[in-house]
Amino acid sequence: MLNEQIDITSQLKSDLDPQEMLRVIFNYAAKIANERILDNVLMLMADMGREMIVSDRCTVWLLDTNKNELWSKVAHGLDEIRIPSTAGLVGYAVTNDKAVFIHDAYTNEEYKSYLVNGALKMDQHTGYHTKAMMVIPFRNSQGQIMGAYQAINKLTASEQFSDKDMEYLTLASSYAGKSLESALLTNEIEETQKEIIFRMGEIGESRSKETGNHVKRVAEYSYLLALGLGMSQEEAELLKMASPMHDIGKVAIPDSVLNKPGKLTDEEFKLMQNHTLIGYNLLKNSNRHILKTAAVVAYEHHEKWNGRGYPRGIKGEDIHIYGRITAIADVFDALGSERVYKKAWELDRILTLFKEEQGEHFDPKVVDAFFQQWPAILRVREQYSDAALEDPTEV
Repeated sequence: MLNEQIDITSQLKSDLDPQEMLRVIFNYAAKIANERILDNVLMLMADMGREMIVSDRCTVWLLDTNKNELWSKVAHGLDEIRIPSTAGLVGYAVTNDKAVFIHDAYTNEEYKSYLVNGALKMDQHTGYHTKAMMVIPFRNSQGQIMGAYQAINKLTASEQFSDKDMEYLTLASSYAGKSLESALLTNEIEETQKEIIFRMGEIGESRSKETGNHVKRVAEYSYLLALGLGMSQEEAELLKMASPMHDIGKVAIPDSVLNKPGKLTDEEFKLMQNHTLIGYNLLKNSNRHILKTAAVVAYEHHEKWNGRGYPRGIKGEDIHIYGRITAIADVFDALGSERVYKKAWELDRILTLFKEEQGEHFDPKVVDAFFQQWPAILRVREQYSDAALEDPTEV
């Protein structure tokens, strides 16, 4: 029993002194002010709040007015959570525009109904034990509530949040609010761009009677391969957003060529090859980073490592890495899918081909990344199968 007590007290922390508080504030304020990626802003906000008030967990909740939900992309110890906008103590705080803190979630009577349907219910699912809680709504530049900070379990000897903690967490939200608002706007713009790119990619594929899930699968495969090659999360996401445009040039290829059930003549094949140049010319003059990347992908995804591809016959590392990655993603999906001119290949046959074409058609390193990511690639293949597009209610 004595050993347990020693172990517990050794984990206790102290509140920050003024100098430490300033260090935390300046450190995080600078990082948040320069960050535009929403997930990163949310994580920095949560980390800053947790350090400032010495809590075990800190969650940044955002209000989704369209769905009447509160959601958290980043919550310490948890994945994304979505709850009704009125649920739990955070729902009470946001709905009533009221900051609140309690000393013990299991004995508090004033907010019992909110706690039973919120923190206590979550504890049952996670095995965590919530005690002290504090929730503070924060606003956008128009004064509208956009979400709330939620801190759980004070790690000092008192195990209780104080008025001073509330003051500090309110300060944290005011530092982060503008950057969060900017990140949300950037995220909305990127999501809109992503949607447009997918739709345009689907237009190109639909001309050759492909399903919309083809571009989704190619996007996800490209993302996994980029990560497997050691690219950053941001660059992998960029390629994921751009790769659906790889065949956009097909919009200008005649149906008689695109959907010909038999083998193309030499003249027809040359006409088909033009889709790479058409796609490149459609996209190359954009100032948007995503569309510039898509232009590269459209132009080079049919080039081959050995220089026998098209449209330019470039080889090796002269082919942009985005083109080399999308080449494998596209070929894998094309071979595994039934098309007007062929049946779908068996997986073993595709994998054998990839081994044979390593260093010929495909960049050897990208092939290695493909096999390294094979379990994740199979999960994507199943998740976005063409059967998933069918309405299960239809007979």
